[in-house]
Amino acid sequence: MPSPMVSPGTLLDPPHVATPRPRVVLRPPVPLRITRPGPSRALTAAAPAGLVLALGLWGITRQNSMWRDEAATWQVTHRSLPEIWQLLGHVDVVHGLYYAFMHMVFEVFGDSLLTLRLPSVLAMAGSAALAADLGARLAGRWSGLGAGLAFALLPTPQVYAQEGRPYAMVTATVALASWLLVAAMHGSRARIWSAYAVVVLLGALLNWFSLLALLAHAVTLTLARPHRTIRVRWLLAAGTAVLGALPLVLASQGQSRQVSWIRPPTPGTMCLVAATVLVAGGCALLRRARKPAGPAPLAVGKLSLAAVAVPLCVVPQVMLLAVSLTWRPLYVDRYVLFAQIGLALLLGALITALARSLSTRPTVPLAAVTALAFLALLPVEQHLRSADSRVDDVLAVATVVDAARGQGGAVVFIPSARRDTALVTPGAFVGLRDIALDRSPAASGTLHGIESDPDTTARAMLRERHIVLISDAETHPAHNARDRAKQRVLREHFVKRSTTIRRGRSITLYERIG
Repeated sequence: MPSPMVSPGTLLDPPHVATPRPRVVLRPPVPLRITRPGPSRALTAAAPAGLVLALGLWGITRQNSMWRDEAATWQVTHRSLPEIWQLLGHVDVVHGLYYAFMHMVFEVFGDSLLTLRLPSVLAMAGSAALAADLGARLAGRWSGLGAGLAFALLPTPQVYAQEGRPYAMVTATVALASWLLVAAMHGSRARIWSAYAVVVLLGALLNWFSLLALLAHAVTLTLARPHRTIRVRWLLAAGTAVLGALPLVLASQGQSRQVSWIRPPTPGTMCLVAATVLVAGGCALLRRARKPAGPAPLAVGKLSLAAVAVPLCVVPQVMLLAVSLTWRPLYVDRYVLFAQIGLALLLGALITALARSLSTRPTVPLAAVTALAFLALLPVEQHLRSADSRVDDVLAVATVVDAARGQGGAVVFIPSARRDTALVTPGAFVGLRDIALDRSPAASGTLHGIESDPDTTARAMLRERHIVLISDAETHPAHNARDRAKQRVLREHFVKRSTTIRRGRSITLYERIG
């Protein structure tokens, strides 16, 4: 048969040729490279908390000083629980839970400046850890770590981490409530919503201005647009917390004179709030609050770091400022201290984004930024830990009075609230008669006691040869008839022998004429 035609370009199968087996060369195994999402979850929360603890314990006694608000905590928490309950019927009902808690702390650990302030340090450390974990859930662990470190270094949280007042605890409850909100939007489990309601209520019982955080959370839900079930459960949880706090809110209205000292917002205050809002918005725009590469830790609707952080930073401050401008002056930065959590979340995300642009592993850039921020803020941090960082110092008066009491047989306070120095340091006033006092603070259920009528006080003063006057370093017009009577008697019948100014307080020794 004729051989088949083979078209040009067709390759014939080559004959089978045995090929030698390749030599196997054993090489050391190449280590498997695993790209990690960032530091561990424990480290993400622990590092900021540790930094807050270190900064909080640094200079915690503030050169052995205590300012007037802390003096209120000190003298009230030394009372029995029935006496504290009696006090709340007249004044400071908004701080009742905090006073009861600190009473138990003093009973267990004793009274000292460390005991007074350490609960605030621990609460602020918890806030930093929660902010870090919240940032990690929303934008990755590096962003969470940056948020926690930013919160630790912000000056305002550092101020209230070293104060014996409830504002650090309020901040911790808002941080936990925000964390629970995000967790509930992820799982929407009933027990998480129950915990959310309890935490929000706890924050309100410590200071009901924390309910402003609910408005921020409402904006977050609006931006995220989650399933209707989540919105309904949030309304139920938030409503339960508000109803639980309503008796406290109503009771505090009867004590509204306590906030009469708050002045209308100044241009400086409004500029500061505006600057905070602009910084928050700028961070959100620059960072764009994008989720980390790969599957996000939480992908709930349109929930993002910006949707949580911007409302938390902006809404409480703007709302309280608006109320202060249109109804009654109420804006004080410590009332909305928890807004710093939102600012820290945005700053941390932005700083981490910049660190990532410099290195795939932002450990070194983030550590460098933290160190540089600490050094840049060092003068501020040193000032915050000095006695001059607060309005006054009730303890500084004690040493001066102790030296002057041998010459004076009586003591008078203008205004009567300056009696706090005698209540905190009673040993320094041994031998000095409080001639204007009619009923003691504990017996009258008040902070500073009840004084005699003006005529009785004037007659008692005229019977004295020497009087020690405790007042503010800056003289102010008398606000009531009692103080005007004291000033008149001293002006007309006594002469000044010496005046000493110590950290916002004035101690003047008077001698009667003739």
